[in-house]
Amino acid sequence: MRAGAGALALLVVVAGCSTSGGQDESREAGTVISVSPLDGASDLPPELPILIGTANGKLTHVAVQAAGRPVAGVFSPDRTQWRSERPLAPGTAYSVEATASGPGGSTTRTVRFTTKRATKTFGISTLLPNKQDTGLTVGVGMPIIITFDTPVTDHVSVERNLVVHASKPIEGAWHWLDDKTVVFRPEKYWPAYTKVRVTARLAGVRGGEGMYGKQDYVRDFEIGRSQISIANAKTHHMKVERDGKQIKNIPISAGSGDVFRHHTTSGIHVAMSREDVTVMTSPDAAPGQPGYYQTTVYNSVRISNSGEYVHGAPWSVGDQGNANVSHGCVNVSPENAKWFKNNTLIGDPIIVTGTPRRLEATNGWSYWQDSWADWLKRSRLRAAPSEQL
Repeated sequence: MRAGAGALALLVVVAGCSTSGGQDESREAGTVISVSPLDGASDLPPELPILIGTANGKLTHVAVQAAGRPVAGVFSPDRTQWRSERPLAPGTAYSVEATASGPGGSTTRTVRFTTKRATKTFGISTLLPNKQDTGLTVGVGMPIIITFDTPVTDHVSVERNLVVHASKPIEGAWHWLDDKTVVFRPEKYWPAYTKVRVTARLAGVRGGEGMYGKQDYVRDFEIGRSQISIANAKTHHMKVERDGKQIKNIPISAGSGDVFRHHTTSGIHVAMSREDVTVMTSPDAAPGQPGYYQTTVYNSVRISNSGEYVHGAPWSVGDQGNANVSHGCVNVSPENAKWFKNNTLIGDPIIVTGTPRRLEATNGWSYWQDSWADWLKRSRLRAAPSEQL
């Protein structure tokens, strides 16, 4: 809102000081209407707004169309200014009709202009959470992850148009992993039972030199109950807390640590998938080499990109609750694995403690590993546009 108000204030100053210099004006009975862009302009950069102002009167009517479709905008409280809510669309013909009334009567101004075509376009290839991969009721640690179909370099322009609405107050921010991926998380976990809407207002938004967004996107989802699991590799147990109360204490066996990479990583993991059957293969040994294995496990919950799961392990039941013998996963009994998979939402935090190997913030969805100050370092706006649902 501050940027918009500043642009409109500039328009009024120009209209009051000059009849030229980038504004179209109509003078009739002392009333002045100023319009930007100019009448007849062509090949305009699409990222421009439409600005209309009046001196010696008030705007009584504004109708703006883009290729025959209405364009939304907002009046200033005193109706001396109007500003389009969105940037211009590429390769589009616009028409503006504005009427203002003042002490000496009323005047109407009509302006037409066109924007240059986009040489490239971009859109969203994946927006998580979604119904297929995560379900639309997710855990309190669920990030919002947007992957673009092509790299975008104008992070400021894009981030400014990513809006998160929530039914409960939150403070959050977007964080760019690279030119194709941007992630949103609150400063703290989502409040339980929060309704969330993500609106990516990308149609016509500049993503880079000559590149503009194809369309808008909207995603609604809901945060479920708060369930946080804490697996302690030293006590060999995992406590499951739901809405602040412990509901389960599960014996586990974590990574053996016979080599450093076999330690389970300590940190705030997030449940990424729930799988009935998972085939696990050694990541650093081929068939026939020492250390190679291929094992089928059942009822698993994936917690990282480096092959860590909470899963059923009937072969280590005797060690669960007593010793760490796995290659890095959190082993539980078949019965507990089935319970845990069935009672976990994608996005539930699963915290591992008691090992010397630290979880990286980019390993899976472990973005909570970053402090809030570190998270903001890769946000271009430092705070996400957010509204109350």
